[in-house]
Amino acid sequence: MTSVTNRLSSVFHVFLLLGNGTGQTWLDTRRAEIATLKEKRAACDHIVISSSGKQLSAVMPYAYEQLYSRPFITPGSNLPENLLNLSHSFGYDCRRRANLQLVQDKTLIFIAGQMLILFDVNTKQQRYIRSCSGAGIGAIGVHPSQEYFVVAEKGKNPILIVYEYPSLQVYRILRDGAERVFSSVNFNSDGSLLASLASAPDYLLTVWKWRQEEVMLRCKAISQEVFRVSFSPYDPGLLTSSGSGHIKFWRMASTFTGLKLEGLIGHFGKTPATDIEGYVELPDGKVVSGSNWGNLLLWEGNAIKVEICSKGGRCCHAGVVQPFALEDGQLMTFGSDGVIRGWDFETIDKADGSVESGKFEMEPANETTVWRHACLSSIVKTSQSDSTVWFAQDSNGAIWKVDLSFTYTTPDPQCLLSSHAGPIEALDVSKSSHLMATTTLDRSVRVYDFLTKRELVSSRFNQGGTALHWAPLWVKHSGGLLVTGFEDGVVRLLELYDTKGLHNNKGDAHIRLQQAFKPHNGPVTSVAYERNGKILATGSSDCTVFFFTVGEKYEPIGFVHVPGPVQLLEWSPHSHQENRLLILCQNAHIVEVPCPDQNTLKPTKSFQLLELPRRFFCFKSIKSQIKRAEEMARRQAFEVKQQQVQEDHQGVGEEMLEELPPIFIPNPRSPLLCGFYSRPGQFWLSMGGFDSGFLYHCKFSESQDENPDQRQDEPFDFLTVLNADNDAICSVTFNSNRQLMLCGMHSGSIRVYPLDPDNHTITSMQAFWELSIHDGTYGHLRHIRCSYDDRFVLTAGDDGNIFSFNLLPHNELQKELQRNGAVVPSPRDGLENEDSAQDIDDPAADNIETVQQKLEKDHRCREAEKKKSDKRRRLAEIRNIFKKLLKDNLELPEHSRLTLAELQLDARFAEQAEKEKTWKLKEVQKRMSWEEQHSQIALKKLQEWFGGSLESNKVTVFAIRTERRVSTYRIPALASVRAQQQSGCSESGGHETAPDERGATEDQTVKDAPETDGETEDDVPHPPVTRSSVVKLAHRQMERLRKAAEKAEQARAKIQKRKREWDKLYTEKPQKNREDPRDVQAICEARENVGDLKLKTDENFTVPKDLRMNADKKRAEMDSLETKVREKQTEMNTEIVALRDSKLRLLSKLRAEAKQFQRVRALLPSHLQRLPPPLPTIRPEEIRDMIPCTRRILEKYKALRDQRFRHAELEDQEGGGDLLKPLENEMGGTEGVGDAAALFIAAFEEGEEEEPEEEEAAELSELKESKLLSMQESILEKMESMVARFDKEHSTCLQKAQMLDWRLKLGHLRRLTLYQELLLLQEVDKREEILQEKLDARVKEENNLLSKLEECKEALELKRKAVRKAREKEKAVTKAFQASLGDCKNYEEYVTKVFKRKPKRVKKTEEPGEEGEDDFDDYENWDGDDDDDWDALDGEAATDECPPGLESKLFEHILQLRERRLDLEELLTEEKKSADVLERERDGLVKKLNSVKITRQAAEDDLEQVNREKQQKMNQLHVVVPLKLHQIEFDITVQVPSDHSPALVLNGTELRRLRERVQQLEVEKRQQTEVYNQARQQHIKLIQERKDMNVEIQLLEKRCNQLMMRRFGREVDLEVLQTLSGNRTVEELKQEKLLQEAAYAKEIQQWDVKVEKAREALMEMTRSNTERLLRLNSLFEQRKELERKLDARRKKIGKRLQECSRRADGSEIWSLRELVRKQSQQLENLRREIVFLSRQGADGLAGGQTQLPPLAHVNKPTVQKHARKAGKANLNGRDGKAYD
Repeated sequence: MTSVTNRLSSVFHVFLLLGNGTGQTWLDTRRAEIATLKEKRAACDHIVISSSGKQLSAVMPYAYEQLYSRPFITPGSNLPENLLNLSHSFGYDCRRRANLQLVQDKTLIFIAGQMLILFDVNTKQQRYIRSCSGAGIGAIGVHPSQEYFVVAEKGKNPILIVYEYPSLQVYRILRDGAERVFSSVNFNSDGSLLASLASAPDYLLTVWKWRQEEVMLRCKAISQEVFRVSFSPYDPGLLTSSGSGHIKFWRMASTFTGLKLEGLIGHFGKTPATDIEGYVELPDGKVVSGSNWGNLLLWEGNAIKVEICSKGGRCCHAGVVQPFALEDGQLMTFGSDGVIRGWDFETIDKADGSVESGKFEMEPANETTVWRHACLSSIVKTSQSDSTVWFAQDSNGAIWKVDLSFTYTTPDPQCLLSSHAGPIEALDVSKSSHLMATTTLDRSVRVYDFLTKRELVSSRFNQGGTALHWAPLWVKHSGGLLVTGFEDGVVRLLELYDTKGLHNNKGDAHIRLQQAFKPHNGPVTSVAYERNGKILATGSSDCTVFFFTVGEKYEPIGFVHVPGPVQLLEWSPHSHQENRLLILCQNAHIVEVPCPDQNTLKPTKSFQLLELPRRFFCFKSIKSQIKRAEEMARRQAFEVKQQQVQEDHQGVGEEMLEELPPIFIPNPRSPLLCGFYSRPGQFWLSMGGFDSGFLYHCKFSESQDENPDQRQDEPFDFLTVLNADNDAICSVTFNSNRQLMLCGMHSGSIRVYPLDPDNHTITSMQAFWELSIHDGTYGHLRHIRCSYDDRFVLTAGDDGNIFSFNLLPHNELQKELQRNGAVVPSPRDGLENEDSAQDIDDPAADNIETVQQKLEKDHRCREAEKKKSDKRRRLAEIRNIFKKLLKDNLELPEHSRLTLAELQLDARFAEQAEKEKTWKLKEVQKRMSWEEQHSQIALKKLQEWFGGSLESNKVTVFAIRTERRVSTYRIPALASVRAQQQSGCSESGGHETAPDERGATEDQTVKDAPETDGETEDDVPHPPVTRSSVVKLAHRQMERLRKAAEKAEQARAKIQKRKREWDKLYTEKPQKNREDPRDVQAICEARENVGDLKLKTDENFTVPKDLRMNADKKRAEMDSLETKVREKQTEMNTEIVALRDSKLRLLSKLRAEAKQFQRVRALLPSHLQRLPPPLPTIRPEEIRDMIPCTRRILEKYKALRDQRFRHAELEDQEGGGDLLKPLENEMGGTEGVGDAAALFIAAFEEGEEEEPEEEEAAELSELKESKLLSMQESILEKMESMVARFDKEHSTCLQKAQMLDWRLKLGHLRRLTLYQELLLLQEVDKREEILQEKLDARVKEENNLLSKLEECKEALELKRKAVRKAREKEKAVTKAFQASLGDCKNYEEYVTKVFKRKPKRVKKTEEPGEEGEDDFDDYENWDGDDDDDWDALDGEAATDECPPGLESKLFEHILQLRERRLDLEELLTEEKKSADVLERERDGLVKKLNSVKITRQAAEDDLEQVNREKQQKMNQLHVVVPLKLHQIEFDITVQVPSDHSPALVLNGTELRRLRERVQQLEVEKRQQTEVYNQARQQHIKLIQERKDMNVEIQLLEKRCNQLMMRRFGREVDLEVLQTLSGNRTVEELKQEKLLQEAAYAKEIQQWDVKVEKAREALMEMTRSNTERLLRLNSLFEQRKELERKLDARRKKIGKRLQECSRRADGSEIWSLRELVRKQSQQLENLRREIVFLSRQGADGLAGGQTQLPPLAHVNKPTVQKHARKAGKANLNGRDGKAYD
């Protein structure tokens, strides 16, 4: 609209110039109207009214100059704001997610540190936008119209800034969208809404009406890392977010409270959870996402519908895959493998996976490879609809322009930008030009020209670079030498030169390898040249520093060990008198060594410089002391200030009462970051971690005797780094005149400190200039350098960015740019003709020291072998001389010969030689004792680590047709500690149970004693029949006694049986108040099993006593679990080994079948021949436990070693190397394994007998062709069936192993839980033991009190019984008195007063048998009238005189009754006292018992509280319970809640059991009611039966007594009467003696007859054997004669062979062979018979003798020949010959 108005205005203006006055008037009128309309339109366009009423102007209301972060300058420092001006960025954050966007098809925007870079695709120019927060940029996004782009900041409460393009003016600012950082932003399809996703800690998802700067919707996305959020391009109300292990689908839903965001988390189901980096929304609402393993996941709803993969189960991409667009009916995907593929969209949309795997296989329609080293992470497309150009972000440091038209004319991908990937490990600048070199772990070394802002050359290596140093000019005059260290410990000298003028001119510059050497085993962390350039020092993380001489070829001098990994090497400057090296270690150790003298230090056996002096310093933290001193100074200043103003000192007192900061020493020490020399022996250090915020001035101590690892050295001075308490200085550099100190900070910022021009020492760090440039989170600035002319400053950080800054004004910089770039060193003369240096490609190659040690070892081995060979040669010569002397001695006459004794050396010489040998051997052993012990310990550790800790080696069995494998478990051997614990437990258990065992043994002995006696009596050998017959004939009385004894024994047994039955009945007889034991047991079981119905998580849950756990029980539970696991693993291992053995047998059978197949196949025509099936092989993993180290292998190893030594002696010393390594490679290859496999297969084939191949071939040749074809097919089918059978067994075994793996994994989780519970139990065990001991003591005390109380109650009850008896006596006295009053009615009153009177009595001693007890309660119940009468008598002076008229006897009787009453009263008084004592004692015991019960209950409560706390701690442990989705049921209607804390994990089977249990309990309740009713009726019936039985028992007892009185006249004991018997022992013994004597005499006669027969048989056998021996001797003589004749004929056989016919010779030879064979057979028969007869006994030889076969008649053949062995003579009827 504005442009149209402008055009109309210009047209009107033309009309005005060309028209007349009328036209002028008309034009003026129209112009006024247009101006009015224009103002109204502008007013509407420039004002945007938000829903909250806020008016926002369409013109940008924000100024970028007021927003972007500026440098911080210390007030009053007079430092200019433009001290450093950004010149160029040589990289970008290539590993940041979605760090590439496109604006208007020609400008790419991406983040580099604190800068947003706008990169022109055509001109490669860069523009920059700084971060406004100063903490970095989180994410970027572009508006669909590409007129705006949004930048999401980092920091505290970061903002979203919308910029207009191309003016780059700030258009909108959105606030309060995150707490710390944004992770993703995205516009919707029409650009009206903006979605932002915050990262930790809030994870907020916000939908903005960004033009109105207001929030539309907001909610928390999830509680884990999020990567991306986007609107659906097809439905504006749908969003999708993804991140770590999740994907979430959002919907903007209208509710009664307004519009809200509803999220649905995606469930992976059976698919493993994966991080989702990218996804694409489909038109029908489905979503396609990527995965970590390279397959695509098709989501429908919130579940995975299908997993998409390539054919054959291959992954769609190698590594992480991300779908990114739908183009021309194809779903486009890219992966970390650098490939872009297109997949048919309709096929994906209709995909449905198989039931078993859940995967859908398909092939891509198109694909293209960007680069083989590319790792794509994001991709954007141009806005043109017909364009196929895309721009891709490569995580390996590049930006690619890719054409995805997939045609034959498609151009190759174009790299627009290339940089390092990952943290910059090293940076250095040239000492003579504007060049810098960098290296990283991406294995590249790059050289940049920062004057022309371009990369000159890049070179790749096999390992990543870790250190780099540009050699000074006095080392390389051309200034083109780079010293680079790599992560494998290799140092490479790289020569940089200009390629102009050379024949192979391929660029502006080239890097050539000059030399490579490996001084270290770990990454090289620092390299530095000595100040004169004569020595190079290299440091590594392997705690060594190596020195080299500088020259055409760098030669090693030696190395030193340092206490930690090397961080930095710093040589002393020229201002110092001594040339020293300062070695800074990462663990805060500092070492100083002098420059080694290359002339005096020559390596001999090792390169280690042990004599090189060293000084050590170990940093001790003083930051807490500094903070404490600052706090004390602040408090003192505050107190002084308060005193000056004369205020109340209460506030001061409170301030001083606060605790001072504690002294804290970090352990481990803070890392050392950088340092540099200040003066000789003094240096500055910058520490990280806790000790950051200061520069520490340190110096070496004079005392260096202490162990370096135990030193604690404090700095003597420090400087505070302002605003950097948690921001350490990572790197420090100075400009050439040392007027500026530039520092790289941990936060990614640059600090510049001005120094005194006259004094370059650091005295203060108060004034500084700071600029944030690298990422504030991970962009630690570790490298900062100044150019050689101090005009540029270069920085490199861990965020992968490299920035260059200039210190020149703009016009001077333009003059420098007119030079056309930096000067590259010219190549040396003859460089093209030189051969390139040999590189070290193997990362496992030996370093210099290892090579030297191996050379020395090989040299010693060669010297030893040479010495041994000389000794052997000398011994051989002496031995030959001695043999010659012996021979000469034998040739002498007998009288002149020396005897053997005379030839022996004097024993004293042998003793002396033996002593010398022993002494030398001891000396050698003494010298080698340490090395021998060291080697033995090392060998023992290796054996324990690799073999000793395992019960068996790991065996892997492979299937034959597939690559499936199943392996045995590496079962560790039982730990010795556990064995000791078990042995200790068993010993302690044995000591504790010893008494019980002894008691049990004694009881068992007592029980077994009668049985043993009985068995002895039964075993007496006397026949009962014979003895009884004798007794009947001679001793009839004894027979009657025996019968009586038997009858008595039977009666005794019957009585004992009856007693046992009665005892059993009485024991089972229940008491009146006793319940049925079965009911009691059932109730107890119910109480024990019902448990506490509260959950274990309840605070009031009481742990049952039987379920209480302690450390011993838990340890036993762990041991039981371990045992079960070992048993299962052992069983599985046995099955796998058996499967391996079956495979070996199968291989032997297959080989036999293959041989048969080859023979059959050879007889068939070529067109009918089938290809032989491939034979499976045995792999080394399958017979690892069966390969022996045989003597043959050792001899082969020795022969190869000797051969290597002989070759090594002929080679030059320089060409020597490790000689044993090639031998190990040669012996450790597959040869030995193959030989071992062949040996084992041969062992399985030993038992099979092979038929002769010739006979089989003859049989097969006679078969027809059809039969051969059938045999060929049958053999193939048989081999195929055997292989299939084995694969089936292998598959079954594999399934079992997988199932066992699953169970073992659950077992491991269970063991982890048990171990955590054990740790908790061990913490509270001691406290629980103390409480248990306390409770046991209280229980014991309570039991004692209860026993005492029972005794007291029993005594009190006895007293009361005695009192009741006494009262009865008292009543009897009173009754007697009342009865006496009947005879004297007239004197009743007087007599009563006399009876009740209490005269003074002399206390008498009671007799022991007299009773005087009374009840105290009864004593207090005397009648009141009696008391009155008693009182009346007290006032009278009555006498005990008998009144007249009363009988004296009656009066005396009354007086006796009175005395008896008084005695009873005295007894009652005494009993009252004793009763009081007993009651007081009882009350005291009751009180004490109550107190003890209270304490016992308190102890039980304490113990219960401990158990409850223990249970609560165990409840807090996290227990892993693997569940599947179908196993989870939640009582909800909509969705699973986010909080699962109220949920209870319960087994479904258990839940069903509980529901069934409810029904069972109802049934049981009805049954118990019926049982109760039946029991009640039975109880009534039993009571009636008991009454009837008592009546019957009384009648029977009465009748029994009557019968005994009638028969015996008195009652007798029937049991004693029944058990009476006689004694017959003596008579039985006599009869037994006679029987034994008769039997023994008869047996002796029988043995005499047998001995005589055996003697005769022995004599007969001796004669027979003598005859056989004579015949054998004659046969030997005949054989000898025949052999002599055969020898004579053999001498003449040569001449007679020409005369005799071949047939006659053959027949004669055959006859001789037959003769020899028969005689040999006879001899063998004789030998066998002799051996047989010699082994037989006398009985076997008593029979008939075996007749020997007659000897064959010996003919005298004319020709005799020696026959060959059977089956090997080549005899033919016509022309065959026999050869010896």
